Amino acid sequence: MISDPKLPFPSEPARVEELKSTAETSLTAVRVPVSVAGPSVARLWLRRVGVLLFVFLCATLGVMLMILPWRPEWSDNPLLLPYPSLRAVAASGFTRGVATGLGALNVWIGFWEAIQYREEE
Repeated sequence: MISDPKLPFPSEPARVEELKSTAETSLTAVRVPVSVAGPSVARLWLRRVGVLLFVFLCATLGVMLMILPWRPEWSDNPLLLPYPSLRAVAASGFTRGVATGLGALNVWIGFWEAIQYREEE
């Protein structure tokens, strides 16, 4: 039995039968349906669409990063024409390899998320 914390303690101890009858009446008076409901349908579909978009974004960005550094547009970029030293860095094999490695990592992360996706129970 839970009492109001502002009230003082009772001077006489309560009997066990009184506590049982009070607890039984309070339990029968308040009936709360207990249901273990899973996530709502809208939340489930939002999660599915979010994972799908994340996988699509990772795969697209990864493929672009794996292919684009080896195309001529990577080093013959009009934005890099005023900066010859930056253009030389972008055209180096190391920079192209790093970009390709990041692309492969991005594709791997996207597909890993797709494989690890589980519906909430």
